[in-house]
Amino acid sequence: MIADLFPHAQPGAGLIGGVMIGLAAAIMLLGLGRIAGVSGLAARATGIAGSGAPHGIAIAFILGLPLGASIVASVMDWKPATYPAPLMLVAAGLIVGFGTRLGSGCTSGHGVCGLSRLSWRSIVATGLFMASGFATVAVMRIAGVL
Repeated sequence: MIADLFPHAQPGAGLIGGVMIGLAAAIMLLGLGRIAGVSGLAARATGIAGSGAPHGIAIAFILGLPLGASIVASVMDWKPATYPAPLMLVAAGLIVGFGTRLGSGCTSGHGVCGLSRLSWRSIVATGLFMASGFATVAVMRIAGVL
């Protein structure tokens, strides 16, 4: 049974989160005509990108991500996550940022918005994101890190 393989899975929370992400993406696309890609919104909010969603919308969207997580954590029985060393997080962030620029978008832009629009570029990009994630986990397990 699948539940035995994933004893800590929370499908109800995942469903609610997925609906909320889809709703936010739909509101951005239908209301503003913009893709809800977090990397593009972060670039716009920080002034790196000169075009895209209105600056105030980008800032609100980016600030809403940790704010929403904080609100959920405060009202639910939540176990804090553990993270690797700060240097490892910075290195990983730089690698992800480079990949985001190389792939012309991030997992939210391609994986949520692009797939729902049946964009071939996003289908290929999401497949590559997934394959890279699978390969990374396999290498880390072989190396004994996971």
